[in-house]
Amino acid sequence: MNIKKHIPNLITLINLFCGCVAVVYISQANYEMAFYMVCLGIFFDFFDGFFARLFKVSSPLGLQLDSLADMVTSGVAPGYVMYNMFVNGGHQLGTSPLIPFLGFIITLGSCYRLANFNIDTRQTDSFIGLPTPANALFIISLQVVLDMYADSSFFILELLTNQWVLLIITLFSAYILNAEIPLFALKIKKFNVKDNALQIVFLLISVVLVLLLHYIAIPLIIFFYVLLSIINNLFLKK
Repeated sequence: MNIKKHIPNLITLINLFCGCVAVVYISQANYEMAFYMVCLGIFFDFFDGFFARLFKVSSPLGLQLDSLADMVTSGVAPGYVMYNMFVNGGHQLGTSPLIPFLGFIITLGSCYRLANFNIDTRQTDSFIGLPTPANALFIISLQVVLDMYADSSFFILELLTNQWVLLIITLFSAYILNAEIPLFALKIKKFNVKDNALQIVFLLISVVLVLLLHYIAIPLIIFFYVLLSIINNLFLKK
């Protein structure tokens, strides 16, 4: 029995477990712990592919299992968070009990992206559209920021409790997941500065932002990632 071939799949299942726990925390309105569990799931999501390549045991099963796990951790979890943000926000879109379910448009967009990613041969060394883990961190971090500054007069709070703003964020999230916008990959394959200058700059700025701004840095980092990719596509590649 080749134990090595099962290690990446086991790591993928741990990612799925983290996603399930995150959903439970979301149901309990413990968004900070949900955020940590999604982060942990993303951590394992990175290493299942790493060990599959290391042990040379990549398989179609692993590919499908990875997407199914991501569907919970990076698809259901952020959609559920946005659902609750609609529930706890105002009533700008009306008082219909169906309105909060618009948050699950994020889950639908994530599902479509994950299915498309499995058959898109272009996404080997870079991404096309925002990866679902990045989108999940973006959405969940908004609720964490909302909780942290609930007793302050921070102007962002008014935006994040306005259902029209939440709808725009939801629709943009589903769009950017599947947009035909090339985004650079963060995986470092060659260990030299020249080939990884963009990734190094991004990671250094991200660390500085996290140290200075904590949770507020997360949505800013995701926005910066997309912006830097667009700049790279327009100018740096040329």
